[in-house]
Amino acid sequence: MNQVIIQIFHKPSGELIAEGVKGWAMFPFEGNYYISKKSLQTNGFRFSGIPGICPYKFIYFWYHFRNEKGEKFPMLGWKYWLPNPLFPFIAFRIAVPARHPQIEVREVVED
Repeated sequence: MNQVIIQIFHKPSGELIAEGVKGWAMFPFEGNYYISKKSLQTNGFRFSGIPGICPYKFIYFWYHFRNEKGEKFPMLGWKYWLPNPLFPFIAFRIAVPARHPQIEVREVVED
């Protein structure tokens, strides 16, 4: 059975942000990718302290991204800290938008 590997890169630096199997490890939802800790390939996300709220997914905080060179890219990801229990695949995971100009998503099909 074929599986799809999702790779997420930070375009300006070329840094690999995440890589994992599409599904529970790399969950696509509403045009975003919710990344499991196991699939996260960087330590570059930093808590910003800036909160947000979604009416049905609840409370999240923005995360800035700092690449390997130390350059800061504000509010590139977020994490739900008080998530709706109906959405366990978003809980406590870094999320990034699939169509952000600084994000490149690649899908690789493995046999």
